[in-house]
Amino acid sequence: MALNKIILKMAAVMALGGCLMLGGCLLFKTQYGFTTNALTADVKTFSVEYFPNRARLVNPMLSQQFTEALQDKLSKQTSLKMETSGGDVEFSGQITGYDTKPMAIKEGDQSAQTRLTVTVSVKYVNNKDHEADWEKQFSAYADFDSSRILSDVENELMEDILDQLMEDIFNASVAAW
Repeated sequence: MALNKIILKMAAVMALGGCLMLGGCLLFKTQYGFTTNALTADVKTFSVEYFPNRARLVNPMLSQQFTEALQDKLSKQTSLKMETSGGDVEFSGQITGYDTKPMAIKEGDQSAQTRLTVTVSVKYVNNKDHEADWEKQFSAYADFDSSRILSDVENELMEDILDQLMEDIFNASVAAW
């Protein structure tokens, strides 16, 4: 008899816990998921201007890679149509930083790790709701072993850095995080 009561109580606690977990997941999805966005229903198009590289150290491919990565991110993760200019939402700006600096120092005051950091200045204009307009700086970085030459690891690092930048810009504009 006592064992049946214990089993019933455990089942009730487990059922209640399951409901709370499910409710929490649904709340989390509704509140933070990509099922909703910061754009109003009348926003149908986007445009991305070419981002010139104004950094002191210049990667000659970065402007094109950055511009295309932002276009790809918006095309793949929204239902917006890309326009060459004058979209309902517009992205413009410039690359302002492309820097390396030593990070982890090992014996003999030598660098064990080097950090590549890319900084961009982005202007976001929502032509359907100008209260949502902003200008922000975004930075992303990747570390590499200092025994390696930057040009040997640059392409791999840039993939990671561009992914970080695209996610941050997307979240600040379309997802409004």
